[in-house]
Amino acid sequence: MSLLLEILSPDFLLRNALYGGLIIGFVAPLVGVYLVGRRMVFLGVALPQVSTAGVAGAFFWHALFHQHEHHEGDFWLALSGSTVFTLAAILALAVWENRSRARAEERTGVLYAFAGALSLLLVASDRIAEIGILGLLKGEIIAIPTDELLVLAVGYAVIVAALWVFKKDLLLVSADRDLARSFGKKVLAWDLVLYLIIGTTISLGVLLVGPLVMFGFLIVPPLIAGRLTTGIRHLPLAASLFGGLTAFVGFAVSYKLDWPMGPTDVALVCVVLALVVTAQTVLGWLKRAS
Repeated sequence: MSLLLEILSPDFLLRNALYGGLIIGFVAPLVGVYLVGRRMVFLGVALPQVSTAGVAGAFFWHALFHQHEHHEGDFWLALSGSTVFTLAAILALAVWENRSRARAEERTGVLYAFAGALSLLLVASDRIAEIGILGLLKGEIIAIPTDELLVLAVGYAVIVAALWVFKKDLLLVSADRDLARSFGKKVLAWDLVLYLIIGTTISLGVLLVGPLVMFGFLIVPPLIAGRLTTGIRHLPLAASLFGGLTAFVGFAVSYKLDWPMGPTDVALVCVVLALVVTAQTVLGWLKRAS
């Protein structure tokens, strides 16, 4: 109880880290529902890696013209690179989808491999700034400045508003594309809207929590919600609640045990998924045996 009161105190020193984790925990699963529903889970791995390449690319480009002088504008430089690379990748995938016979998994796999290799090459080419770049790529959530937290909060508020306004159309296009076309929906246009939302979510999130945590909260809470809810209507809300609760509990555990916050959150949400799957499997065996 004392730990809870300490964490919830307005004078708590790590409150920005707590708020940042909660924002990611509540919002990322809302977007991840569409990745899971469309069976695009691998895209949830590839796009954070692309965002990472964008961060490294931005620093590399800056170093070419400023002789490796990195300063307090690093966050905005990284955000610019992350956003440009992610949105460019989404546009490329959309065009490739319409003009290529390759399967979605193949396209995403190529994108992930290229982005991963490019990230390593760009980081290796800028040795002076390598430590700073790697710090951003890891997502040092414990040390989130207030201005960066504000950017995350405003950006994710816009994303939540867009998901709410376009909820019916996005769910319809994601659930049944042929039915959406029969209702006169422009499926490609709604695909681009969704990809833009996904790209913006990842671009902001990767800088603050890193690609691993971003992927974990995009995918695992929707998987948990999908096993515990019926129908797609309540799935986004359930996934968001699971993500937010896990983020809070993960923060408390990491603070109490002095563990790194991001990996603790991801490990915890994966453990919850494993427990749910195990419980459902055991109940299924018992039901068949009775």
